[in-house]
Amino acid sequence: MLKGGCLCGQIRYEIEGEPGDCTVCHCADCRHASGAPCTAWLSVRLSDFRFIVGVPRVVASSPGVERSFCGVCGTPLTWRHASFENEVDVTAGSLDDPEAVPPAHHTWTSQKLGWVQLADGLPQHPRAWPEV
Repeated sequence: MLKGGCLCGQIRYEIEGEPGDCTVCHCADCRHASGAPCTAWLSVRLSDFRFIVGVPRVVASSPGVERSFCGVCGTPLTWRHASFENEVDVTAGSLDDPEAVPPAHHTWTSQKLGWVQLADGLPQHPRAWPEV
């Protein structure tokens, strides 16, 4: 079981089952939501994910997309798209052990910042993967 939460401890979650995918996203929306040049995400079945302490704030960040975060410290936690109703993406950096789920690829590299150099040898996708 994977566990994680926010910086201040007001929000905690757990994940049962295996993540389906882990990516590093370079899109402008993730940059703005996280304040970082990219964000690592792991995808899990919605039924395998639950908040066990606290209730996060949720914002509709773009059409069909909801992002959750801690309303106290601001830690980004989840991303959901209406097209994937049975899936939730969780910020890998909010895991207690982010090393447990290394990324498999980079997505939205067409929006990557020019000063970010990718040298990890992982596959790079100019848009979402798989394409939606």
